[in-house]
Amino acid sequence: MQSIRKRLSIILVCTSILGLLIATLSVNIAISRTFNKYLVEIQNKRNVRIVTYLEEVYKKTNKWNENSGIEIMHEAYMSNYCLTLKDENKKVVWGMNPKSMALDPNINMHVKNEGVYTTSTFELKPADKIIGYVEIGQYAPVILSQEDVNFKVSINESIVLSVVLSTLITILISLFISKQFSTPLRQVSKISVHLSNGNYHERSNDKSSILELEDLRNSINTLGQKLQHQDILRKRLISDISHEVRTPLNILQNNFEAMIDGVFPIDNERLTYLNEEVIRFGKLLDNLNGLKEVESEEVVLNIERISLKDTLSSVVKEFELISENKNIKMTLDCNTSKQFNILGDTDKIKQVIINLLSNAVKFTPEQGEINITLKEVDEKIILKIEDTGIGISKEDLPYIFERLYRGDKSRHEIEGMGIGLTIVKNILTLHKASIEIKNKQGTGCVVTIYFNRVL
Repeated sequence: MQSIRKRLSIILVCTSILGLLIATLSVNIAISRTFNKYLVEIQNKRNVRIVTYLEEVYKKTNKWNENSGIEIMHEAYMSNYCLTLKDENKKVVWGMNPKSMALDPNINMHVKNEGVYTTSTFELKPADKIIGYVEIGQYAPVILSQEDVNFKVSINESIVLSVVLSTLITILISLFISKQFSTPLRQVSKISVHLSNGNYHERSNDKSSILELEDLRNSINTLGQKLQHQDILRKRLISDISHEVRTPLNILQNNFEAMIDGVFPIDNERLTYLNEEVIRFGKLLDNLNGLKEVESEEVVLNIERISLKDTLSSVVKEFELISENKNIKMTLDCNTSKQFNILGDTDKIKQVIINLLSNAVKFTPEQGEINITLKEVDEKIILKIEDTGIGISKEDLPYIFERLYRGDKSRHEIEGMGIGLTIVKNILTLHKASIEIKNKQGTGCVVTIYFNRVL
């Protein structure tokens, strides 16, 4: 099994080398074709020049002899081609032996090994009258001089050198690019393994300049933070439930043992106290059962068209006496001409309002205020509950909807299990409504709920 960096490097290098080879082959073919075309043009010009030269030689004497134009033979010999001069009757005046040229060690070996000897015959007719023929023969379709051969070799060497250098550069760039991808991915993979093994404190600190990889790194870090927090909540949940269950059971056990041993008298006062502990224990179980019901996927809602104003008013009336006993001023502000209709389960919506007002009263000291506002904005109905209580710290605010989560010590001192807001959140989610809690530490907090309005 290969690492992502090795696999990515191999892919990049192979792809780049393949591209270089294709490009090199294309360039080599293009250069060869262009160069050969150039040589053919040079060769054609040479043939025209030879014909013109021999015609001019003939004009001087008006006849052919064994010395006519023989001076050009040396040039032909040095340029690796053969000439044969013939008169108008195609009788040889003079000519070069191609076999002797092929056997001469001084002749360019590249020419001798090109293949079959071929000839081309051209007419000599300076005045529209054929005065003879010149036969030009060579061992290659295109004759290459030593300079031409050296030029092609140097071109090929340059191409090979550029391929080698490009391959080395490609390998280095591929290693660099693969590292840019592999390092954050390897870190994320390593952290995911740690998270799966329960090491929730691991984090990735290697930032990436690639947006998607940076998002992935941030996501795995956020996941680690949430898992770590959930692990803390899980441990706290076990501790809190254990404490909440153990306390009433210990009280009941100790009191019953004391009454059995005759330490405590069996009277109505003692039995009433024990009955209160049983009731408290029952409330604990009811709260946990209520959370279970709300979080259950099989929960059934009795959805109907309800007046949020009427539901809210009835709950507020129930809390008026409680707030007066605690010397808290509670006000309700809403338009009396509107019903503020929504679709929902009346009992569940009522439970949401009860939980929120209960928290507001619980965490608001004497002489405090609780202001309740109900209004319509566009297609939304907004319920706002603002109190002047002890508020919520910034550290606790992101976790207030977690099961059994309770905030700072000042809030721990007040009785409660920390599942009220969890139930509220789940009920509102089922009703496609949203809740927002803003912190006003020291002066209270503001709870805002957004319902979908029904005409």
